[in-house]
Amino acid sequence: MVNQDRIRRIIDACQREHPCGLELIYNEPMAAHTTFKVGGPADCYVKPLGDGFPAFAARLLRAARADGTPVFILGGGANIVVSDRGIRGIVLDTSGWTGEAGKGGRFGNGLALTFRCGTSADDAAEKAAAAGLSGLEFLAGMPGSIGGAVWMNARCYEREIADVLTETGILDFSEDGGSKGEAFPGILRVPADKAAFGYKRSPFQNRPCLILSAGFALKPGRGREIRNEMEAHRRDREARGHYRYPSAGSVFRNNRTFGKPSGKIIDELGLRGLRIGGAQVAPCHGNIIINAGGAAAADIRALTGELAARVKAATGFVLEPEILFVGDWG
Repeated sequence: MVNQDRIRRIIDACQREHPCGLELIYNEPMAAHTTFKVGGPADCYVKPLGDGFPAFAARLLRAARADGTPVFILGGGANIVVSDRGIRGIVLDTSGWTGEAGKGGRFGNGLALTFRCGTSADDAAEKAAAAGLSGLEFLAGMPGSIGGAVWMNARCYEREIADVLTETGILDFSEDGGSKGEAFPGILRVPADKAAFGYKRSPFQNRPCLILSAGFALKPGRGREIRNEMEAHRRDREARGHYRYPSAGSVFRNNRTFGKPSGKIIDELGLRGLRIGGAQVAPCHGNIIINAGGAAAADIRALTGELAARVKAATGFVLEPEILFVGDWG
């Protein structure tokens, strides 16, 4: 455990310099903040609220880096498995920084909408639909935040974030990060370069930064058609069991060189329903692991490894996990 007195001093200094509404909890169980509903305590859980978020986060990240205190940035908790031992240092929850950050600006024939990082992916799709704008329908029903979706280059229904992303606002907290003339040190606006994105990958995964906002180029559409597509996606997710039990959606990335999706490979090996402790391969989909009741993070990790091992033994294919195992795994 990181010394909590040190953390308190960091938080107090940040508050004095940039007062901000906060949810501040020590030894907070991360099971309350992930879609898998597993995970041990964070040494310190911090959720800045409202418009003070960017300044407070900038100060916190730089102070923690100088002190050597680790900071884990939490989005919607939708693609992670937190260790049963929890997370050392500070967990910075971005879900208090939500809503539209801007509207307007033409990119081709589309109208740009910008959302703050903590906005849920589903809410962003709803706001675009309410404005009569098409392009974010594929996010309907998706768990997680806009910041996480950009970081992961979220993809479904043959669409991905990079298809519509125009600009990302980030807080660069690397040693040389910064931008003269910006409101706070390290806040940058990064134009989208689709070539820098890949399947479930973004350039931000290898950069010490916090995604603050994302701008999207959308097109005017027919309200009923937009809504119909969104509802079709939600029904499809429900039919595949995404909401039936705590889970994180797809466990493994799909690899086109395998000739079929990871879920189909697992299905063909008869592994639906395979269980370790409270973790189970979903009875309705081979590429989803569920918390069937009382699962530990260790159960989910063990089952993920077991699936990968059985697929490799049977086919030679090496499945790559899409979910991230974070925190203190000893």
